[in-house]
Amino acid sequence: MLDCIIRGGTVVDGTGAPSERADVGITGSRIAAIDRPGTLGSARRVIDAGGRVVAPGFIDVHTHYDAQVMWDPGLTPSSFHGVTTVLGGNCGFTIAPVNATSADYVMRMLACVEAMPVPALETALKFRWNSFGEWLDSIEGRVALNVGFSVGHSTIRRLVMGDDWRRAANEAEVAAMAAEVDAAVRDGALGFSSSWGDVHCDHEGNPVPSRFATREELLALAAVLRGHPGTMLEFIPGNNAVFRDNAVELMADMSAVSGRRLNWNAIAVGTGVVWEENLARMAIADRAAARGGRVTGLTLPLPQLIWLDINAPAFNGLAGWPEVLCLPPEERLRALADPKVRKKLARGIVGRESRTFYNFAAMKVDSVQNADLKALEGQTLGDIAAERGCSALEVFLDTVIADRGRARFVTGSCGDDEASWGERARIWNDPRVLVGGSDAGAHVDVFASYGFFTDFIGPNVRERKLIALEDAVHKLTDVPARFFGLKGRGRLAPGWLADIVVFDPATVATDKVALRPD
Repeated sequence: MLDCIIRGGTVVDGTGAPSERADVGITGSRIAAIDRPGTLGSARRVIDAGGRVVAPGFIDVHTHYDAQVMWDPGLTPSSFHGVTTVLGGNCGFTIAPVNATSADYVMRMLACVEAMPVPALETALKFRWNSFGEWLDSIEGRVALNVGFSVGHSTIRRLVMGDDWRRAANEAEVAAMAAEVDAAVRDGALGFSSSWGDVHCDHEGNPVPSRFATREELLALAAVLRGHPGTMLEFIPGNNAVFRDNAVELMADMSAVSGRRLNWNAIAVGTGVVWEENLARMAIADRAAARGGRVTGLTLPLPQLIWLDINAPAFNGLAGWPEVLCLPPEERLRALADPKVRKKLARGIVGRESRTFYNFAAMKVDSVQNADLKALEGQTLGDIAAERGCSALEVFLDTVIADRGRARFVTGSCGDDEASWGERARIWNDPRVLVGGSDAGAHVDVFASYGFFTDFIGPNVRERKLIALEDAVHKLTDVPARFFGLKGRGRLAPGWLADIVVFDPATVATDKVALRPD
């Protein structure tokens, strides 16, 4: 007798093949059989999937659940959107390996760069581990989803170099970091991640440790993976550096020297990036292939609404901003009122105004706590600025100050027009690109990209008609599973693991977003 039969559904098996009505039989953790409806006999449990689609569970390849896994075994809200496998430890930020002197820094760095509440981390992260393997042991058997984590460069660099990490590492330090990468991978890390991303600054306003790494250091650490088949690399080249040859060549060489695949984040539409820039981003894969590597960019298949407050990590990517934003709250508010500081902040956005995060004129006031400011809610900063005869940046800063740092803003539409959707489809259909980059587990008060899965298989298939359902499921399941070498996952087939999602194709979508504290 089977343990479970999912009966009467339309099976979309993940391979891209045409769907068909079938029953799926499960024994233990694996699929035992897929056959015509009514032919599998009896089971201890029967799930009626009539009128529903039965598909492989979705795979989220870029998350930051490293901390949340300590208190939320369901990894919500990703699991609400059909995700059954998540990959974390990205961008160089992990909570292991640590020692007594690095743990607090790692926690506060993570809180800053990934917009996680410090009180939640202080409560959940007791750091009863030192090595990466000890941390993995602490979560073994406690998580409802399949999880895998790379080991982070910034965490390792702070461990090895102590407080003296704001410089190039010497030969002995690089060797010590390489030993830590090797130990972590032997203990179960999926691979190695790092970042040169210019928005990645710590809680003191400094670039995170990995941003001080030289090309030689990164290649030495990537080379460690050559001795570990099945591992992977992840890298953030920087918002602007991605178009500089040094970052492009670095990613190609990291992949080649390690013999491992590298993925990077992200190829975006509607954020001020023009099509020619995206063509250049996709062509990075070709340059890597010519050097014997394999480098793939991630793309989100939907426009993002981005909620911001004065603490948003994105502002760390502006010259002159980090040293102001890292000040204590009251001191920071006083600084934001200083005309000299305002001039410096204004200089920092010159040339960046078309980017979504920095287009202050298009931002709307989303919510304020000060009753005297309530009339501003729903208005764009540009409209308010026109009424006041000042700049949109000044309106932003004035509102932040008047609301004691609590004001929240929402960016303008990030490409929700027909041309942008067409461009988005061209990107996700390119074989050099993977659909992904949700950042789930981080920035939860900034954007809601964790739910792109239900949008991709719902409105993109149903209303926008940009992709067939079978192709959409394929890109969320089999494609990432094969790229990352996840054996037995990503398809519905006898003998494969029973990671399965069932949904109604007529209604599946992303619901209204609400912010809830943990």
